[in-house]
Amino acid sequence: MQRTGGTSAGPNGTPATAISWVQAHGGAGVTSLARCLGGVDVGARWPQPLRGEPSRVLLVGRTSLAGLQAVSRQLDELRQGKAPQGLDLLGVVLVADVPGRLPLTLVRRVRVIKSAVTVHRVPWIPSWRVGEPPTEPPRQLTHLAAVVSGTDIPSRRRR
Repeated sequence: MQRTGGTSAGPNGTPATAISWVQAHGGAGVTSLARCLGGVDVGARWPQPLRGEPSRVLLVGRTSLAGLQAVSRQLDELRQGKAPQGLDLLGVVLVADVPGRLPLTLVRRVRVIKSAVTVHRVPWIPSWRVGEPPTEPPRQLTHLAAVVSGTDIPSRRRR
């Protein structure tokens, strides 16, 4: 890591606090989160820090069965060393797929994911369906914004 003008920077001058949003599956909510909170939407692949992409990563999936399974597959890929070296997984962001509570079977899957990594939950945000920012951001987004900005850094798992 290099320092530039009092702020930390990674390879190729990427700010050390920059974040890569990785979608575990299509429609996970990465684009909405990146627009709302900042960071780089790298799509459905792991970022390449040596090419200047942020090494701090939040993996995003929906709370549907398919979304949780996709998150688990991505975490397994990371565990097996199939992702670029030097990534700093800050956690998993689970975006509600519908308003309301999760069925027990999905709650159990979320618990399994939580046993391996920090999980941030984002509730259903109706305005995102039509591509608009929330008029009043839920408190979960406020906390996630602190994680993204680097002011609230959770316990991390180096990969």
